[in-house]
Amino acid sequence: MTPSSNPPPTTGSSSKRCVPVCSGIVLSCLLAFTLQIFFFSRISPDLLLLPPASSASLIPTTSDIQSVTRLGEGILNGPEDVCVDRNGVLYTATRDGWIKRLRKNGTWENWKLIGGDTLLGITTTQENEIIVCDADKGLLKVTEEGVTVLASHVNGSRINFADDLIAATDGSIYFSVASTKFGLHDWGLDLLEAKPHGKLLKYDPSLNETSILLDSLFFANGVALSKDEDYLVVCETFKFRCLKYWLKGESKEQTEIFVENLPGGPDNIKLAPDGSFWIAILQLSSPGLEFVHTSKATKHLLAAFPKLIKLAAPLHKKAAVVNVAANGIVIRKFEDPNGKVMSFVTSALEFDDHLYLGSLNTNFIGKLPLKAT
Repeated sequence: MTPSSNPPPTTGSSSKRCVPVCSGIVLSCLLAFTLQIFFFSRISPDLLLLPPASSASLIPTTSDIQSVTRLGEGILNGPEDVCVDRNGVLYTATRDGWIKRLRKNGTWENWKLIGGDTLLGITTTQENEIIVCDADKGLLKVTEEGVTVLASHVNGSRINFADDLIAATDGSIYFSVASTKFGLHDWGLDLLEAKPHGKLLKYDPSLNETSILLDSLFFANGVALSKDEDYLVVCETFKFRCLKYWLKGESKEQTEIFVENLPGGPDNIKLAPDGSFWIAILQLSSPGLEFVHTSKATKHLLAAFPKLIKLAAPLHKKAAVVNVAANGIVIRKFEDPNGKVMSFVTSALEFDDHLYLGSLNTNFIGKLPLKAT
C-alpha cells in the first residue's frame, strides 16, 4: 500500500505567510531608525532664525578675492589664521600641527611643531611671543624655547574648543571658547543644536588665572580689541552678529550689539590700522534649504548622518570678508562668490596695505592689495 503524500503548499499561501513577516521586519527597522534618530540623538536642537537682509547686501558683489596672490601654496595645510610680529614676520597655524612663518626675505620656515590638527587662532604679544588657541589643549604660548600651556581649565572645568584670541598691551589675553559641549570636529552638531554653549575668557598672566567674562554665547568665535583697548568685540557665528564688551569707562563689563544681520556667520575678526574691523564671513545656509535650520526633525536627521551637514552649512562654496567701521556700519565687502580661487575664508588681517586671508579649505594664504580695491 503506497503511503499517501500531502500536496505541496501553493505559492499563494506561502506569499500570504511572508507578508506579515516582511511587514514586521520593515516596521522593526523603521522603529529602530526612528529611535536612533530622535531618542538617541546627539543633539537637543532649537530653531535657528536666519537674519533678514542687512545693509551689507546693498554693497555690490565683487570677485576681488579671486585676484589674490597665493602665499606658501602647497606647503600650508588649511591655514586658519594669520598674525604678524613686530619684525614683520608672518605666522600661521596649520591643520598638520605646525606653526609656520614667512620671513621678510620671502622664505617659509616650519618653525614649531605642536602636533594634532586642532590649531586655530594665533596672535602676538607686546613681548613678541606667539600665542595660539589649540581646540584640544587650550591656550598655548610658543617661543624659540618651546611650547607652554597657559590655560587648560577655567573654574575647574577643562577648556574645550579654544578658538580665537587677542593679546592686550597689559599682557592680558582674551580668547573665545566656541562650544563647551561639542569639539572642533563636531562643530556642525553645535550649529544644528543652535544653543549658546560658547564663552569669552580672560587669561591674566600676572596671576596665572583664567576667568569667564561672558557666558551663553552662540558659537563664540573671533575676538578683537578696539584701537584704544576700551572694548572687546566677540563674534557669535550662529547669530550672524558681533557683541561689544566694554573693558573701561561707565559701561565697563556691560555688553551691547556691535553689528548684527551680517551676510553670513562671522568667523575671525581683526582690528585694522584705521580702527575699523575686518571680519571673515561664513556661508551657513544654502538657497532653498533654509528650512534645515527651522525644522527640528531635519536637524535630528542630519545629526545622524554628519556628512549631510554640508547641506546646512555649504562653507566651501564661496569666500567673503567685510570691513566694519568702529560704529558698526559695514563699509566694504570682498568676495569670491563661487569659490573659484578661495572658499571658507576664516580670517582677514590688514598689514602694509594688503589683506592676508586665512582659510580652512586652501593650501595657501591669500594676499589681496587694498589700494587697488
